[in-house]
Amino acid sequence: MSSNDDSGTSANAELERLGYDPELKRAMSLADVVIFGLIYMVPIAPIAVFGIVYNFSAGAVGLVYLVAAIAMVFSAVSYREMARTFPIAGSVYSYVRYGVNQFVGFISGWAILLDYLLMPALLSVFAASAMVSLVPSLPAWVWIIVFVVVTASINLRGITFTASMNKIFLVIQLVVLAVFCVWALVAVAQGKGHFSFDPIFSSNTFTWSVVFGAIPIAALSFCGFDGISTLNEEAKGGGKTVARATMIVLWICTALFVLQVYLAAIFVPNGTVFADGDDTNNAFYNITGQVMANWFQIVVTLTTALIALFANIVASNGISSRLVFSMARDRQLPKFLAKVNSKTQVPANAMIFIMAVSLAVGIFGIENPALLTSLVTFGALTAYIMLHISVLVHFGGRLRSRKIFAHYVSPILGAAVLIYALWSGSFNAKLVGLIWLGIGVLIAVYFRATGRSLAQSDIDGASDTPPTAVDESHGTPVVTAEKER
Repeated sequence: MSSNDDSGTSANAELERLGYDPELKRAMSLADVVIFGLIYMVPIAPIAVFGIVYNFSAGAVGLVYLVAAIAMVFSAVSYREMARTFPIAGSVYSYVRYGVNQFVGFISGWAILLDYLLMPALLSVFAASAMVSLVPSLPAWVWIIVFVVVTASINLRGITFTASMNKIFLVIQLVVLAVFCVWALVAVAQGKGHFSFDPIFSSNTFTWSVVFGAIPIAALSFCGFDGISTLNEEAKGGGKTVARATMIVLWICTALFVLQVYLAAIFVPNGTVFADGDDTNNAFYNITGQVMANWFQIVVTLTTALIALFANIVASNGISSRLVFSMARDRQLPKFLAKVNSKTQVPANAMIFIMAVSLAVGIFGIENPALLTSLVTFGALTAYIMLHISVLVHFGGRLRSRKIFAHYVSPILGAAVLIYALWSGSFNAKLVGLIWLGIGVLIAVYFRATGRSLAQSDIDGASDTPPTAVDESHGTPVVTAEKER
């Protein structure tokens, strides 16, 4: 038996220990998971929101992405620790329900569901906006329908086909980004711009409130590493592979994000405020046209819309469907959403559901991408905060772990930074987000009041005993969840 077979068998054994039957196809190597994560985070993600972040941060785009990366490092460490211990496809939803309890787990799943339900729609809006700038004769809603339907069709073909497509999409993005970076350096040498520290720090415009107010927008570019954790049941090494991929993807994307926003910002005159609408949405594209060449502006626009965002919609649809699948499998969402296609071994019903939501939200939300962006990040940041709490509760409170940084310092600092960033975000996003959370709490209370269990043991074929996990710092099995009736 090969090492890959051994790792797959071991990962399936861990999944069964937690009370689940292996249903999804375990076919992704570490490289496949890293590529999937890079595609979901999108190496050129800042292009679509450059104008929005620039306006929010008064030009300090480089600093915003650096601070957002630091905040996400703490979250990545927490994801890494939980992925190793609970190798389940449900991401933060599963981690919190095992790390704390089922009730809080449902609330965290409901919070990040806001992110996962809206993300494919938001990406479709960005892609449609880019295409409208090139083909104004076709309305944006037509492009949204095309992007959503085609990407859902790719996902329905199966994870192996999707992984193959991702490799092609990633190479194209990296080539275009490399050309942009080299051309930007040539333009500086020609005197079209000059290196400046202002995109990182400017004493004239710097305030922490401005920087943190922009982080929820910039954090959208970093949300992809969370999606990696939904591949726990399809990665050959299970949680260990996902944990390694999480950190690799985060470091690669941080370097790429800061580099490209810095190089774009040095060509923007100090004090510039992009006008609402197309000027803001197309700020990065316009910079490439003015500083480099009109044909390259078209190349960047097409790469963003037809390659980067298209690939991201594919990944987002797939990842979102796996969260929906996990919650439905645990009877927290309608059971039909847990249906797995026997031939392709993908959660087909959940994928079709995500496609329908994306069409509705995308068509009606195309006029307000900033609000959609803020709502997506509200859901993600709220769930990340709950993730940090689960690390403290599980490893610190329950296991008395001796890994001081990973299990105490990192989650405390990570939660503190995210709470401040969340507080500094859009008022409308906070209002809608809190209403969404309130609905989730009411649903969870209803489940409890009517005797409907939030425990995974209600699933057909699941174990009747609480799952256990091995604490790496102690090497002893512990009970990770209490039965709730």
